[in-house]
Amino acid sequence: MSADNDYERFLRARREEITDRIGAACRRAGRDPGEVQAIAVSKTVGTEEVLLAWRAGWRAFGENRPQELVRKAEALCGLPEMVGVRFDMIGNLQKNKINQVIGRAALIHSVSSEHLAEAVSTRCEARGLVADVLLEVNVSGEASKSGFSPDELRAAAETVAALPGISVRGLMTMAPAHDADAARRTFSGLRELACELRGRTGLALGTLSCGMSDDFEIAVEEGSTLVRLGRCVFSQGYALGEL
Repeated sequence: MSADNDYERFLRARREEITDRIGAACRRAGRDPGEVQAIAVSKTVGTEEVLLAWRAGWRAFGENRPQELVRKAEALCGLPEMVGVRFDMIGNLQKNKINQVIGRAALIHSVSSEHLAEAVSTRCEARGLVADVLLEVNVSGEASKSGFSPDELRAAAETVAALPGISVRGLMTMAPAHDADAARRTFSGLRELACELRGRTGLALGTLSCGMSDDFEIAVEEGSTLVRLGRCVFSQGYALGEL
């Protein structure tokens, strides 16, 4: 058996494990597993690994660098077997990189300020596009993390929602690393903020993007609808059983 076949077999088995864990977390929270989507964060792997992940059942991928999103999308989106593949932009987005992302990313997870939302809106309008976006919120308040503070988002939400050229689909956050209690507070805080903003703005905010390899089960228990998984998908050395 070739190395590619071995790796594809690993990817398929790992995906089944992840799907089972998401289902179990949903049951603990009284949720329907159909409410939760997982995307494979492909930022550390090449196009060959993405192709193998597609063959293993993954359909959506996340990139944190615009140039990598462009490179992989151009290499893979035209393949007959990968019709319908989706690439999301999950990393920090600089204004000078917006044009690379719009029209290619199915969803931009990381609109982290009112100014960035306005810039994306302007670029999309100029090209006759509408970008689906999430508003990034720094729920934990860590200085190392970007995003609206909850109070900033409360103040800006209606203005941002009214911008042409973008469609606000929900919220995104990242939790403190290696702290399960802090992660749970962060994810529940995002859920509660979304609930509050729905009442104030009328936006559906149906997507809550939170939870990564080390904490996705907690995120699902607290309401995440979209988990972003990298190491636990692609790394054979990652011990999923130790989550």
